[in-house]
Amino acid sequence: MTYTLTVLLYPLLLIGIGIWRARSVKSHADFMVAGRSLPAWVLVGSLVCTWVGSGTLFGAAGLAFRSGISALWFSVGAWIGLIGVYFLAPRVRSLAQYTVPDILETRYNAAARILGTGAIILAYVTIAAYQFRGGGWILSIVTDGAISPDTGMYITAVTIVIFTAVAGMVSIVSVDVVNGVMIVLGVLTALPYLILSGGGIESTFSSLPPEMMTPLGGHNILWVLGVAMPTFLLLFGESGMYQKFFSARDSREARKAVIGMVVGLMVIETAIALMAIAGRSLYPELLTQTSVLGRAASETVILLLAKNALPLGLGAALLAAAVAIVLSSGSTMLLVSSTNVSRDIYERFINPDASDQRKLLIQRIWIAAFGGLGLLLLTQFETVISMALYAYSLVGASLTPVLVAAFAWKRVTPQGAVACLTGGLATIIGFVGMARWGLDFNVILGGSSFDLASSDYIVIPAVLVSVSLLVVVSLLTKPSPEHVWKPFFSKPTLP
Repeated sequence: MTYTLTVLLYPLLLIGIGIWRARSVKSHADFMVAGRSLPAWVLVGSLVCTWVGSGTLFGAAGLAFRSGISALWFSVGAWIGLIGVYFLAPRVRSLAQYTVPDILETRYNAAARILGTGAIILAYVTIAAYQFRGGGWILSIVTDGAISPDTGMYITAVTIVIFTAVAGMVSIVSVDVVNGVMIVLGVLTALPYLILSGGGIESTFSSLPPEMMTPLGGHNILWVLGVAMPTFLLLFGESGMYQKFFSARDSREARKAVIGMVVGLMVIETAIALMAIAGRSLYPELLTQTSVLGRAASETVILLLAKNALPLGLGAALLAAAVAIVLSSGSTMLLVSSTNVSRDIYERFINPDASDQRKLLIQRIWIAAFGGLGLLLLTQFETVISMALYAYSLVGASLTPVLVAAFAWKRVTPQGAVACLTGGLATIIGFVGMARWGLDFNVILGGSSFDLASSDYIVIPAVLVSVSLLVVVSLLTKPSPEHVWKPFFSKPTLP
């Protein structure tokens, strides 16, 4: 009963905070970027909560359960990417835009805005969708099946849609401070308990296959690239992160937030991976089960640990952290996607003179619409990790190269950017579509077979295509005038 009350009451508390904070929303800009008033410490909590979503709690944890410590390559890609983001964040904030497509049109053209908007919506609705699935798993496990996974998924979807529509970024960053504390407490208290109760580090991990504690975990370097590249590339094109940079008080606060984000991610993601590996010694049967609650068994290991292997207080705290992860990530993904519609399509091309009330209405309608679309997307994938890798690859192969080039290469042209975006999107969507129609994309390298249309490897051909098009087409077309690229290379003033 305690676990059920925790999982049901904690979201109600967060929604209450969101409704209370909704009083401060006076304009569409407040809804999108919280009035550009956020300090670094608030941004850190929100950035960490957004990134540590169901992809980490379920997908990466399931990967760690199956593969061991090598699963951290999925996270290492993001940590390395954040080093580059540290230098990019002040420039992004100094542009004082609202969305990533704003940047694309300012640096390139309207076609780049439209293509970038499409890539973000496809990827982010997918990411929001597997938050719904995660919520369904949580509700089903804590109620011992009284709430089915499907029913729990619908409850989660409705909750996230309502929460996001209440006050947008103001609500999200407000509750993310609470969520961040809950995630840190839940994860960092549960891991030591599991290790100590298991007889210490050696006893906890000694029963596992030796390769699970090696850097490659029995895989090869191409597998490492396949799981690390999507998160590395996503960090540079992560629209939720950029939108929160636009919400920062100034450029200095944006840069400080990146430092806090990388430290937080390294600690939390490593702890979740180690918890999942410890869970392998407690629940080895999950490895042979093809599904639990209708989906991959290993991806629910953290929830099973919270329910069955921890004392009541620690288990409830970890389950509250799981709820926080699902709610925060899902709401950010819906907010970003709906902002792309209200700002980058409706306001930009359909009704430039729309009132704030009209734009807010449009955005809230699309928050609900994308929630429904996310539920439909869930029927197309078996695991959270595959959904995560496809979504990350979609952004990483199409959006990230043109964003990085906007700030790093004066010679990049609008034509090169459009070719890159088109090539990345076409490769991802085309490979997946043709593979489902029966076309074989397996290649043999070094005696091993690699399916280039699978979620593990699709980012590799997609990036090769998109980056090649970006460079070649840019070099073959006329350079942009100085007044277009100069603002992207101006050193921001840090107060």
